[in-house]
Amino acid sequence: MNRILTDYWPVFTEYQAMRGQMLAVLTDADLAFTPGGANLPLGALCREIGETEHIYVESFKTLATDWAYRHPDPSIAGSVARLTAWYAELDAELAAVIAAFSDEQLATQRVRRGPNFAPPIGIHLGIYQEALLIFYGKASVYLKALGKPLSDQLRGWIA
Repeated sequence: MNRILTDYWPVFTEYQAMRGQMLAVLTDADLAFTPGGANLPLGALCREIGETEHIYVESFKTLATDWAYRHPDPSIAGSVARLTAWYAELDAELAAVIAAFSDEQLATQRVRRGPNFAPPIGIHLGIYQEALLIFYGKASVYLKALGKPLSDQLRGWIA
C-alpha cells in the first residue's frame, strides 16, 4: 500500500462522500433547477464534476491531462440514481489507479496538466480535491435555494 493510501486517502474519501450526501436529498426534478442567469442546471453541474473526476482518473493512468472528455449521454444529468452509480464507479476506479502506484512512482512521476505545469501525483490529486470543494461551494447555493437540508458534513466543511 502506497503512502497516499495510508496517509491521505481516508480523509480524501470524506471529500468524495459529500456528493452522495447531497444527492441523497435530491429528486430528479431538483436536478433541473437553476438559480437563473448563466448558471447551469444543478444536474449539469453534477455531470460536470463527474466529467472532471473521469478526466483525473484518466490523467493518473496516462500522466497527462486531457480536458476534452464529456459524458457520452448528457441525460445522466437528469437522474439522481444514475449520477450516484456513476460517481461510485468513478470513485472505485480512482482508488484503483491510485493504489497501483508505488511510493517510488509517487515520488518521481508527474502529471502534465498543460505545457508549463506538471505537478507530482499527490499534488495533482490535491488539485482534484480542490475541484470538489469548488463544486460543493456551488452546489450548496443550489441546495439552499431549493430549501434542501445540508448534511452535517456539508454544513461544517462548506456552507
